[in-house]
Amino acid sequence: MKPDYQRAVDICTVSAQRELVPLALISVISPVLIGSLLGVEALGGFLAGVILSGQLLAVFMAGAGGAWDNAKKTIEDGLYGGKGSDAHHAAVVGDTVGDPLKDTAGPALNPMIKVINLVSLLAAPVIIAYQKPGQASVGMFITGIICLVIIVGAITFSKRGGFKKEVFEQ
Repeated sequence: MKPDYQRAVDICTVSAQRELVPLALISVISPVLIGSLLGVEALGGFLAGVILSGQLLAVFMAGAGGAWDNAKKTIEDGLYGGKGSDAHHAAVVGDTVGDPLKDTAGPALNPMIKVINLVSLLAAPVIIAYQKPGQASVGMFITGIICLVIIVGAITFSKRGGFKKEVFEQ
């Protein structure tokens, strides 16, 4: 029987998209939440924090992942006992963590930062227009509460493991 490669690709694609939904919701909704509940000044601080911490984390992930990958290659070239040694076994474990850091998690922070910045730039004029100096706007408060509920739901959904329904059972 010939392997069904398309089914394997479909399973991976659907699973990756399911995992992405909560993270995308958090990235899109969090600037609206911060701006509507705390104001446009807090939104500016939030953006500065996202950019600074996201950039530092991305550089750390790329550097650490690359270091683990290079350590494994160096050991495989003969240093510290070469292939099959205890050092090599440890390096393989480290590389298992390092590859996703440098190849997926680190690079994924850049688009997340861009999405948060874009949503903030689109939401800031609306927040400024509806923000009343000296008093809380009911509409902004309700918007903030709705955003908070969506974010909590997305985090809960992500921690629970996503959709439990198996799409590809036969």
